[in-house]
Amino acid sequence: MAELASQPTSIQTVYTWYREGKLFVNRRYQRKLVWTQEEKQKLIESLLKKYPVPAILIAEREGVPGTYEIIDGLQRLHSIVSFIENQFPLEDDRFFNVESFPTAKTAADEGAFSVADSAEKISAKEVSTILDYTLALSVMRNATETEINDVFDRINTYRHRLSDQERRQAGVQNEFSTMVRELACTLRGDSSENVLPLGSMPAISIDLPMSNHGYQVKADEVFWVNQGILRSTDLRDSLDEQCISDIAACIVGGTLIERSKDALDEIYTKDSSESERILSALEFEGADKVSDQVKYCVQEILKLCELDPPIKLRQLLFEKGNTNAFPAVFAILMIAFHELIFGGKAKISDYSSVRKALTGLSSRIDTSRKSTATEERRKNIDTIKGLIGSSFVKDGGFDLEVYGNHTAVDISSVIRRSEIELANYELKQGILLLKEGGGIDPDIMEKLVNTICGIANIGPHSSGKLLIGVTNKGSDAERIKTIDLIEPRKIGKRFVVGVNREAKRLGKTTEQYYSTIRDGIKKSNLSEKLKDSVLSNMDFNSFYGLGVVVINVLP
Repeated sequence: MAELASQPTSIQTVYTWYREGKLFVNRRYQRKLVWTQEEKQKLIESLLKKYPVPAILIAEREGVPGTYEIIDGLQRLHSIVSFIENQFPLEDDRFFNVESFPTAKTAADEGAFSVADSAEKISAKEVSTILDYTLALSVMRNATETEINDVFDRINTYRHRLSDQERRQAGVQNEFSTMVRELACTLRGDSSENVLPLGSMPAISIDLPMSNHGYQVKADEVFWVNQGILRSTDLRDSLDEQCISDIAACIVGGTLIERSKDALDEIYTKDSSESERILSALEFEGADKVSDQVKYCVQEILKLCELDPPIKLRQLLFEKGNTNAFPAVFAILMIAFHELIFGGKAKISDYSSVRKALTGLSSRIDTSRKSTATEERRKNIDTIKGLIGSSFVKDGGFDLEVYGNHTAVDISSVIRRSEIELANYELKQGILLLKEGGGIDPDIMEKLVNTICGIANIGPHSSGKLLIGVTNKGSDAERIKTIDLIEPRKIGKRFVVGVNREAKRLGKTTEQYYSTIRDGIKKSNLSEKLKDSVLSNMDFNSFYGLGVVVINVLP
């Protein structure tokens, strides 16, 4: 039985907890960082004026006394610690004075954050006012996961602060909601562990245009916004997850649903007939398989956009310069692709003809409000299938290509995740020496094997990946661009340079190049168990013509 204790705590103490890594966020139900700078500034002004601020609720983590999971107050806590760490100023452009707070100064001196040196600072008295401010903190102890979920849901029901989709996802934890959340993270590029330190939240939060919070996921680079499917502000309300829920609900079990709030609410209502139908079908089909299917369809649609000349999906589907979001049109396009590919066990044989057939699609389907009804959705899906179906062919080896392998979407997500979990991910630009006419690096296999061994030794429950064809050095990307005459693809702070360029330089096929790496691992001194695991879980993805080798190191 959960116990609740009132524990008024000073901001100085809370910041120390933060710096000591004692505050955690659970992504199963918590939102991303979404407050605007103005909202953050108003909170800090309230502290300076000694106004009351809403209570903060945390839960002591099971088995780890003295560490806490934030249940209510994520935006407030992050606003406070980020103000202390000079991430934003007050409305009058004054920053927190780090020199007046030894704990923060030590962290800054150790490189934890950068100080706004030349900016005007708040006074020492104002620093004391903030640090001495007592937050109304309540601590849950001995709480089960179910109790924490229930409390979070009730708090946000009372306050009506969540969007419809955030309310749905927070209100129920089942295989469907988990699959939707994980798919959304992959497509946004903010995948991470379910529970992560508060300090890691900026790495998986989205910076909207003009906001400049310093968050690592840039809205205009996110698939949904980059292709014009959603507006950047839609991400704040989790409309990407809502779109995925709609698509996945139509795919699982093969029954179309109406595109409406009520239809989705019903799916997320515990023990409802629709919820039971979806969960039963998902249990039969397998959440991992359905997830792979969705990502594969996204990859195939993106391949059409990448053809020469590259074009955004919005430009492809709308001829008249449409600037509106089009999640409803994207959903029927995805369902049509899914029915052709997975219903017909087929693959695209002619990408150019598919792209041509889909050009100006909006003029050939119903995009009115009534198009969200089940009957109209079916007509639109059948129209799309009629336009492109002749460019698909049956493929006997289909399952081997789709299931368990990395799609381009997965690789983009892994690359972004590597920026957060540095120890679990390693990047190599290739196996050749980085110079004109350079041959195979004589030490490369030893480096690869040592890296695999290092990842395997992080811990018995830890996994990781080694990506070949990716670099985190802009200078290497520029050098490769000059040597191999290719255009690197920037993902976050990384650059995909690919391995196809190296295969070409060696006069080998991609398959022969891939075999060179496999043979090197096969002949290495890795333990047989680890060696077999690595060789069984190697993967290659063409990644828009560049080519990336993925070496998985399982727990």
